[in-house]
Amino acid sequence: METRRDDLDQDTTQWGDHFLSVPINDSDFDVLAREIEVLKPIVRDDIFTLSSYAIKKKILSIHLLISLGLSYHFQNEIEETLKHAFERIDELVTDETDLYTISIMFRVLRTYGHNMLSDVFSRFKENNGKFKECLIKDVKGMLSFYEAVHFGTTNDHILDEASSFTLEHLEPLAMCQRAIPPNMLKLIQKALHIPQHRNSQALVAREYISFYENEEDRDETLLKLAKLNFKFFQLHYFQELKLITMWWRELSITLNLPRNIKERTVESWFAALVINFEPQFSLGRIMSAKLYLLITFLDDACDIHGSIPEVASLVNCIERWEPDYMENLQGHMKSSFQFVMYVFKEYEEILRSQERSFMLDKMIEEVVIYTNPNDS
Repeated sequence: METRRDDLDQDTTQWGDHFLSVPINDSDFDVLAREIEVLKPIVRDDIFTLSSYAIKKKILSIHLLISLGLSYHFQNEIEETLKHAFERIDELVTDETDLYTISIMFRVLRTYGHNMLSDVFSRFKENNGKFKECLIKDVKGMLSFYEAVHFGTTNDHILDEASSFTLEHLEPLAMCQRAIPPNMLKLIQKALHIPQHRNSQALVAREYISFYENEEDRDETLLKLAKLNFKFFQLHYFQELKLITMWWRELSITLNLPRNIKERTVESWFAALVINFEPQFSLGRIMSAKLYLLITFLDDACDIHGSIPEVASLVNCIERWEPDYMENLQGHMKSSFQFVMYVFKEYEEILRSQERSFMLDKMIEEVVIYTNPNDS
């Protein structure tokens, strides 16, 4: 499995060898890590040593940490703060009439599993049951209200109404470039395209850093930490993409398949990034990306180059999980099963080195689902 694929077409991916040429040194990681560790205590003290009477301010700051991609550094402090906040939720929201504050509290608490009731938004309605027209002027509040809608459940009927209300007034703003500051306009456009809650947290952090940098009330220490932290992300991401690209290019198994098999290394890695973006999950992203690459490989091999009987034989072989049964396979189906075996053997070795169990049955089931010719 060590033959290089230099003789294959390089246009199978628009990225080519880009990530192979990115220089990455361990010293770069060390320098950034030390700078981050210097700033973390300062930010922690600024946010979490506030008195218990400033709990709303703490929640607004937690929202900033989430949006800037920093929350994983302060998980214990965040969970403890929100636990106490939820215990006092009725007291906290009783006299609160600011749409932005209520929306942020709702989003943050639900993000961490605390079921703040959506009825809290009823206070923003007129006696006729419609949302107050004066809210339209509060652009920041309306945007946060729109983001809060995406934390709703099937029982949060008021959020269905809020979705229509906020969209009705935010969409025209997104088209009118002179109505609001460019910084806020861009944030609205991003949210209408993909709300933060449904977007990759790495992309949210990148976008929100640019937004926060232009805010007049920004905290310079927090902004500096966010920028350093994102550079730390980038180093990990480049390293992962470099490793995955090298791994794919050095697989001899793909040499036995036609040239039009898709190379989707970056796309597969990005799918893994959506699940977990933090640096400590680097190994998990690499392993997930390889699994997605395997599934894409099988999808091409089966859809383009395999007849229904050949694909059925491959599925049967995977379900049996018997290497000797591979002799019943022909051509590309045999190469496909060899690839499956290779990837799973690599997984076993990695997880064994991590002293973790290998959920083989579950992963085999996932691969079978993607190759079963009886599924529409």
